[in-house]
Amino acid sequence: MEKFRAVLDLHLKHHSALGYGLVTLLTAGGERIFSTVVFQCPCSAAWNLPYGLVFLLVPALALFLLGYVLSARTWRLITGCGCRARASCGSGLRGSLVCAQLSAAAALAPLTWVAVALLGGAFYECAASGSAVLAQRLCLDRDHNCAAELPLVPCHEAKASDVQDLLKDLKAQSQVLGWILIAAVIIVLLIFTCVSRCLSPVSFLQLKFWKIYLEQEQQILKSKATEHATELAKENVKCFFEGSHPKECNTPSVKEWQQISSLYTFNQKDPYYSMLHKYVNRKEKTHSIRSTEGDTVIPVLGFVDSSNINSTPGL
Repeated sequence: MEKFRAVLDLHLKHHSALGYGLVTLLTAGGERIFSTVVFQCPCSAAWNLPYGLVFLLVPALALFLLGYVLSARTWRLITGCGCRARASCGSGLRGSLVCAQLSAAAALAPLTWVAVALLGGAFYECAASGSAVLAQRLCLDRDHNCAAELPLVPCHEAKASDVQDLLKDLKAQSQVLGWILIAAVIIVLLIFTCVSRCLSPVSFLQLKFWKIYLEQEQQILKSKATEHATELAKENVKCFFEGSHPKECNTPSVKEWQQISSLYTFNQKDPYYSMLHKYVNRKEKTHSIRSTEGDTVIPVLGFVDSSNINSTPGL
């Protein structure tokens, strides 16, 4: 039991890191399966380039779009935007910043796919061998049939030995590009993390407290919502069978649900920990939590919108 509790605590504390790690491993494993089982370079001058690029880029695009679909923040941003004007729809600089954060989070899996594919080399070798531009550069001072035989290199069918040796060059180019991509992603991620932390309006320990608060708020919200929905359902079913009038049940209005479903903005004067926290404190004053002067989107506080009733933020 103690071991299970330790594993559970580890999951809660490092929820985000474990999630990103799992996505990376699954993406890398999927790429290796594709490259060894599904991928078969046609070794044709007409098809090598499009075939290789499709396997390299189309799965990456699909993973990128899937990252948007699986993000709770995406649905907070777009749900209901087409039917009504809401503060969460965002515009201008603030909307652009939210979209940039969503894109950065969604880019993890596709960048992993491309990096692992480049390190493996199969997709790049096939695509590059069908490129007329690369053929001119690779075939300098080689057999006069080099350009014609280059598309056959990935299948080891080139007749001239010096042309077949170009496979090593193509693999080396692919792996170098793969390591450059990995290094670039790590550097950009490190810079972004450092800058966002430096610009954080709250301290390290308050950030820890903030995440604990969100975890507890979402757990209690789910519990209360389940209890309220159960009571409402029981009352409606009872009235249906008994033919009686239902008792009044105080359920939040559509506008109230919209208020707490908006994207979070931080205000230095009123540093609320969530949109629910902001709503219960502002409703008596303004009956609204629409953005006011001083409300800004803070990158390091993006976890506030990422949490939802079925998930909790990691520590």
